[in-house]
Amino acid sequence: MTLRYDVLGLGNAIVDVLSRCEEDFLTAHTMAKGAMTLIDEARAEAIYAAMGPAIEVSGGSAANTIAGIAALGGRAAFAGKVKADGLGATFRHDIRSLGVAFDTPAAADGPATARCFILVTPDGQRTMNTYLGAAQDLAPGDIDRDMVAASAVTYLEGYLWDPPNAKEAFRAAAAYAHEAKRHVALTLSDAFCVDRWRDEFLHLLRSGTVDIVFANEAELHALYQTADFATALAAIRQDAKLAVVTRSEKGAVVLNAADPVEVPAMPVERVVDTTGAGDLFAAGFLHGFARGFDHATSARLGAMAAAEVISHMGARPEANLQALAAETGLPV
Repeated sequence: MTLRYDVLGLGNAIVDVLSRCEEDFLTAHTMAKGAMTLIDEARAEAIYAAMGPAIEVSGGSAANTIAGIAALGGRAAFAGKVKADGLGATFRHDIRSLGVAFDTPAAADGPATARCFILVTPDGQRTMNTYLGAAQDLAPGDIDRDMVAASAVTYLEGYLWDPPNAKEAFRAAAAYAHEAKRHVALTLSDAFCVDRWRDEFLHLLRSGTVDIVFANEAELHALYQTADFATALAAIRQDAKLAVVTRSEKGAVVLNAADPVEVPAMPVERVVDTTGAGDLFAAGFLHGFARGFDHATSARLGAMAAAEVISHMGARPEANLQALAAETGLPV
C-alpha cells in the first residue's frame, strides 16, 4: 500500500483546559499543588464549573507528538476515542486544524470526553486534574487497518496499556503495521506506568512487537530496576531494536546494534514549562526517521523541538518548527 502518512499516533484523546488561578482556589478545592490527580466525571464537572476563563486545546501525550510532526511538515494521523459531546468536538476540530488526519468515530454514549484541568498559579506551577473518560474506551474496532498500513510508523502511547480494550487496540495496530512491513514505536510514558506493566513492556521489546522505544532516564531505570544508567543502557540495547533515551539537559542517546549515538540538548534561554518535552523530542526523531534521516540528525530534530516547547507554557509548539530547523541547519 502507498504511504500516506509518516506517523500514525495512538493515544489518549484528552482536551487540556488551561486556566490561571490563585493559591486559595487550590486550597478551596483540596488540590495538591503541582501534582497530577486522576478524577471522576462528577469531580471534573465541579472543577470546570468553578474555574475561571480557560483555554481549551487538544492534548494527550501521543497527540502532542503528532502535533509536533505536523508542525515539522510531516504527514500525520491520530487515533483516539472521544465522545460526541462539546469537548469531543473541540478535540476533533483542534487536531484536524493542524493538518492531522483524525477519523476515529466518536462514542454516542458512555463516559464523557477526557479532559485535563491545568491550573496555573502566579508562580508558574501547574496543578493537574485528569478525567480519562472516553479515552480509555479505544477498542480494536477503532483501528483502521488501511490507515496503519499506509503509515511509515505507528506510534503507541504507553498509558494506553492500562485499559484492557485499549491494550487490545494497541496489539491490533502493531500486528497490522508489521503485516504491512511498517515500523512500530512505543513511548513508555511514565515511570509509574512502567512499574505497573514492566514485564509486559519488556515482552513487547523482546518479542519484536515494538521496533522503536522511547524512554527518559526515570522510565529506563524503572524498566530494569537499576539505579545505574550504564547497566540500564546495556540492557535496553540488548532488548530493543532501536532505543531512544532522553536525559533532559544531558541530551539523548540513540542505541541499536551499531555504536550508540549521543546528541546534546539544544540550549534554551529560559526553561518555562517542561510539559511535553519528551513528546516533542519523539516528534522530531520520528519525523526524521520516517524521512530516512540518520539517527543523529533525527535526534537533533528532537532536541530542537523539545527546546522550543519548554521555552513557553503548553505542550504544543508555538514557533514555526520548520523555520527553526532551517535556522539550525537541520533538514525537514
